[in-house]
Amino acid sequence: MEKHQEIFEYLKQFLTEERLQKIEHFAEESSDFVLPVLEDVYQFRNAAAIVRSVEACGFHKVIALEEENVFDPNLRVTKGADTWVEVEKMPATLQSLEDIKSRGYKILAVSPEKHASMLPDYQVTEPIALVFGNELEGVSEEILDFADQTLAIPMYGFTKSFNVSVAAAICMYELKQKLLKSGIDYKLSEDQKLKMKIRWAVNSIRSGEEIYTKYMRENL
Repeated sequence: MEKHQEIFEYLKQFLTEERLQKIEHFAEESSDFVLPVLEDVYQFRNAAAIVRSVEACGFHKVIALEEENVFDPNLRVTKGADTWVEVEKMPATLQSLEDIKSRGYKILAVSPEKHASMLPDYQVTEPIALVFGNELEGVSEEILDFADQTLAIPMYGFTKSFNVSVAAAICMYELKQKLLKSGIDYKLSEDQKLKMKIRWAVNSIRSGEEIYTKYMRENL
């Protein structure tokens, strides 16, 4: 952690006071307790809207499972949220889900199938990876079979499904409210927070990657 603190202290000199204050402020509420996992989402506007909703709820990581489609958010739609949200790309395989599960996450597929729990009734008690399917087919049967549980959003009209970006926004907001009321320590550890602040600083600085790489090369 001491090394990460040194790196962040170095990068701070390149930030405006306003940007530094924002990084310090929003880092305190950041969390990866709920991890959105997107299965082969292909519409760039949906990808961007999901990233934007995730960031707005104080979650700063997304995993994109890619099979036929590249996860490529439309930057005009993200409204800058892509600066703050880390996107980890993985192949759309069960091995990727095994990897996510090994990090301590319960796998929750967002689907009305498999005797789903309803979102308003669901109690968050442990870190969850929330899997959203693609626009045409929803969550694949393979992932539904693998998931620990399914989660559904109640519907009250003839239309029995939300657009994937809308579903993600509803789930992230509702789960954030549950965490706020739960008493669970859902926030990042101090070391995780520092790593995130370094990433945010690099993304905020012109030629940030070059500055960071040069510092690391000279100080390793």
